[in-house]
Amino acid sequence: MKKINIYEELKTNDYPGRGIVIGKSKDGKKAVTAYFIMGRSVNSRNRVFVEDGNGIRTQAFDPSKLSDPHLIIYAPVRVLGNKTIVTNGDQTDTIYDLMNQQLTFEQALRTREFEDDAPNYTPRISGIMKVDNGEYNYAMSILKSANGNPDSCQRFTYSYKNPVNGEGHFIHTYMGDGNPLPSFEGEPKLIEIPNCIDEFTENLWNNLNEENKVSLFVRFIDIETGETESRIINKNK
Repeated sequence: MKKINIYEELKTNDYPGRGIVIGKSKDGKKAVTAYFIMGRSVNSRNRVFVEDGNGIRTQAFDPSKLSDPHLIIYAPVRVLGNKTIVTNGDQTDTIYDLMNQQLTFEQALRTREFEDDAPNYTPRISGIMKVDNGEYNYAMSILKSANGNPDSCQRFTYSYKNPVNGEGHFIHTYMGDGNPLPSFEGEPKLIEIPNCIDEFTENLWNNLNEENKVSLFVRFIDIETGETESRIINKNK
């Protein structure tokens, strides 16, 4: 697979929607993830990321403007032991709860489908990272309609064992703007991951469309110690 420059990829796509990045830093010391949200409506743009325990949740920036919390308010990131779950919806809780009952990541997601936001039927994208005594692996998933046909749910899971230093994968909800919005196609895109969390955060944020971007979360996890370092940027302040 050809490696792409994620900053250029974001710069040339006005509306990738919500996106998840998971990978490993160039020096091989950090497990890396990033999650961003974008919005076209007032309801979607009226959000911020806030810390919630070891994870984050979305919150209305101005509660008086929150017209519909459905599909808008959720916990994108939760931590279950040595596992970090990152998703674009309330399936975070599904994965957390069912994996806590000894089901697998893939089994948990079999209980869910794409979002019920006709005519877009937005894909549910999810990722899980496991950091355990110096070992690191991750998986990513997408649940999508059959080219806009809600009668069929297509499920794809991609697993990455012992990921390559300096590489990661990027998956997002939409191929670009449109009506209805075109769902992501293909497997997660291969990208480069740097060593510096601040460099990565700044470059991701600066290349997201200025009008549509809402919030960004980035976390680096030390593969040996499990210690975390995180960044949150909200457009609404």
